[in-house]
Amino acid sequence: MENDIQEILFSREEIYRRVSEIGAQITEDFKDKDPVFIGVLKGCFIFMADLMRCVNVKCSMDFMAVSSYRGTTSTGAVSINKDLSEPIEGRHIILVEDILDSGVTLNYLKNYLQVRKPASITIATLMDKPSRRKADIYADYSCFEVPDAFVVGYGLDYNQRYRNLPYIGVLKEEVYSK
Repeated sequence: MENDIQEILFSREEIYRRVSEIGAQITEDFKDKDPVFIGVLKGCFIFMADLMRCVNVKCSMDFMAVSSYRGTTSTGAVSINKDLSEPIEGRHIILVEDILDSGVTLNYLKNYLQVRKPASITIATLMDKPSRRKADIYADYSCFEVPDAFVVGYGLDYNQRYRNLPYIGVLKEEVYSK
């Protein structure tokens, strides 16, 4: 797998440091609010697990599964494959995503969840790629800003591969352009 990586953008240690910092910010901002962390599967699972361990407030979690990509291309249409298990009315929501890219999926999800009348919706993302933004949406908490490159590792994939890399790297173009 390492031979498929062009360069490492963020090491395991850099990721842990930033996730810890974001966790401390969330702890401060959400003390006495009992937030619900809602992870957007599959990419968020490693980031969300590490983030929640760095947050020191009473909280709960749930997951949603959505799809809008085929391979490296966004279809432009978001579909819900798994919805929430619990009601969120009146709750403070922290929507956890691996990468905020075009923003189409997160914008859709935020509007979808807003109808259920949560107290607030906050977005926490591991990575932000503003150069590709199509929707008017921003992360409240972001660990890293990334260039317009195909990134994998730490939960992010290409065709369900590379999620288990302990760092975030740029995938070589010849791997995904085959």
